[in-house]
Amino acid sequence: MNVAFIPVRGGSKSIPLKNIKLLNGKPLVYWTIKAACECQYIDKVYVSTDSDDIKMVVESFKQCSDGDCFRKLNVIGRSALTATDTASTESAMLEFAESYDFDNIFLVQATSPLLKASDLCRGFEIFSSKNTDSVLSVVRQKRFCWSVDTLGFASPINYDVFNRPRRQDFQGYLVENGAFYISSKDALIKSRNRVSGKIKTVEMNEDSYFEIDELSDWIIVESLMKKNRHSNLSNLPDIKLFLSDCDGCLTDGGMYYSEKGDELKKFNTRDGMGFSILKERGILTGIVTSENVKLNERRADKLKLDVLKLGSKNKLHDVIDICKKFNVSLNNVCYVGDDINDVMVLKSVGFGCAPADAMPEVKSVAKFITKAKGGDGVIREIVNTLFHDKEK
Repeated sequence: MNVAFIPVRGGSKSIPLKNIKLLNGKPLVYWTIKAACECQYIDKVYVSTDSDDIKMVVESFKQCSDGDCFRKLNVIGRSALTATDTASTESAMLEFAESYDFDNIFLVQATSPLLKASDLCRGFEIFSSKNTDSVLSVVRQKRFCWSVDTLGFASPINYDVFNRPRRQDFQGYLVENGAFYISSKDALIKSRNRVSGKIKTVEMNEDSYFEIDELSDWIIVESLMKKNRHSNLSNLPDIKLFLSDCDGCLTDGGMYYSEKGDELKKFNTRDGMGFSILKERGILTGIVTSENVKLNERRADKLKLDVLKLGSKNKLHDVIDICKKFNVSLNNVCYVGDDINDVMVLKSVGFGCAPADAMPEVKSVAKFITKAKGGDGVIREIVNTLFHDKEK
């Protein structure tokens, strides 16, 4: 049996309770737990913590919209002796090994949220190769390294100053990124170390060089996650129902009036094509809006949508009712929203999206943020992204 072991202390000094502080809309530890749970070679995932607050947050993952993903998850205690500032990770691993049965162990670090299930899978496949006792994750760095002797004179370590290689021709060097390590239980107990014997590496994306130890790391990693859509486009759920708010998503949120006082709205024809593509794929479509005006009704009729909920006072309640009507799980819903009355829905569905000009509170919980602003082809961009990633 293969297990993932994720040690999570509650006593971080640099960023208090950093392991459950929100990173790109989810607690930091969520990202590595999810990657471990999605790895086909891992049978059980153990989060070891000394904190009741962390335990409560981690346990709640089983109740969220993608809770099925966390069926392998187990939260266990950790002695005070192994949770001090000076205690080694190995001490927690050995404590775990004394009480639990397993064959091989993945040590997964909660501070590496750019880790993906595919990285863990590649690591285990290397670990399973002939004459391999341990595996650790690395990234390739293409930097020129120097050393300084006792007299203060510098000399290059990994290149010839008279034959400086071009970056594309330079092999660089491998750096341990701390994301994960794999070893057998027997090797761990015998060596009392996370890696031992004949060690091989698995190379991860260069962005994964960053571990979150300081606030500056936090800012960098969150920016990378948003740039790469890491949280949004890996392991997308099977979308069966696509719902959107109207104003600020299908429109620019502006209120236009004619000389006669008629209210006007500008919709985007590209979004109309986006809904057509969804319908061709057999996906149910609809609008859920707090407004109750004829303009929205006429637009829904023209698009031949399956659902139109006008005058919604509680959008999450209404979305749940719609899901019950069509026998669709919340995890199989894509919802697009731009304002604070959309936040609870975005948190609850499998794929919550927001336009580029949505309110900050909305963008902080959305799993995907479009480059387009509201009314400028938001739906079409999401549809293109959704199916491009699935087909890829």
